[in-house]
Amino acid sequence: MQIGVPKEVKKNEYRVGLTPDSVKKLILKGHDVYIEKNAGKGIGFYDQDYHNIGANILESPKQIFDCAELIVKVKEPVKEELPFLSDKHTLFTYLHLAGDIKQGQELTATGVTGIAYETVTSPNGSFPLLAPMSAIAGQLSIVVGSYHLLKHNKGMGTLIGSFEAIEPRIVTVIGAGVAGTEAISKALANNAHVKVIDLSKIRLGELRKIYGDKNIEYIESTESSISDALLNSDLVIGSVYVVGKQAPKIVTEKMIRKMQPGSVMVDISIDQGGCFETSRPTFHDEPTFLTGEVVQYCVTNMPGAVPLTATLALNKATLPYVLNIAEKGTEGALNEDKHLFNGLNVRSGKVVHAAVKEALEL
Repeated sequence: MQIGVPKEVKKNEYRVGLTPDSVKKLILKGHDVYIEKNAGKGIGFYDQDYHNIGANILESPKQIFDCAELIVKVKEPVKEELPFLSDKHTLFTYLHLAGDIKQGQELTATGVTGIAYETVTSPNGSFPLLAPMSAIAGQLSIVVGSYHLLKHNKGMGTLIGSFEAIEPRIVTVIGAGVAGTEAISKALANNAHVKVIDLSKIRLGELRKIYGDKNIEYIESTESSISDALLNSDLVIGSVYVVGKQAPKIVTEKMIRKMQPGSVMVDISIDQGGCFETSRPTFHDEPTFLTGEVVQYCVTNMPGAVPLTATLALNKATLPYVLNIAEKGTEGALNEDKHLFNGLNVRSGKVVHAAVKEALEL
């Protein structure tokens, strides 16, 4: 199969769809791989590294899309990439179509077969290609949240943790999936007092078995329980995910404006539209804005802050699927693997994933 890896063009994005090691494994299976010039340069994967193992280095994204049947990316195509896509292509990447309805409709109109990392499933019902980036985002949420609590970043001037007789600061995590659980672990490791809010009593019970009851509260999600928890929280992590759909706005502007001045909110769900009512997408070079006196961090590609780690983790998860598609062809791979088929979002100008279809108002 002809496989293309364009350079990511989303702002502040340095990840790359395939590492040299992944490319080598594909070439050894007899596939042709085309890498756009400098696609991996930002994380130390140079053109010569790819060339040495037999990849073809091309100058422009148009050349990549012209040559390849299978396009392997990290982030959803931006507007300037859409003209390169057609019904001859299979696009394998994060799509997050519900996060931008207009762009989702425009991508669908290209006729491309779009398989989204974030809706591929596993036999146990989890999301194996979403999980590594969610885990990274969860850990990063405590790092960036703590950084923006510093006074010169418009935060209240607190340090997450406990010191001698000083009471520990409070971190509230809303949504206890992969990202939320990583945030909980990292917050507890930093000696914070953690409030965990989730709709599922079963999930809260599972977490209690893991973390016990020291410095942690388990709260069933309701409008009033969320509002009460936010009142004395230093840092709030929003990590709500609904497959293929926009994240529900579980934190209202009214709740936010009642929070302590200088408190910080990190919306991990922003790729799916965000779970705070006032959230809007930001970038790494300008990651925050103020709602009243509350700092909001809403970067849409949080793992892009650690692009080398993120690329290595993502490739470990995606490569078996890329090899499968390359070996069997898109239709063969989709027909044989129902979990990969769950990743199919768009095909032949139509949205075919039920949740995504609903999100795009089709």
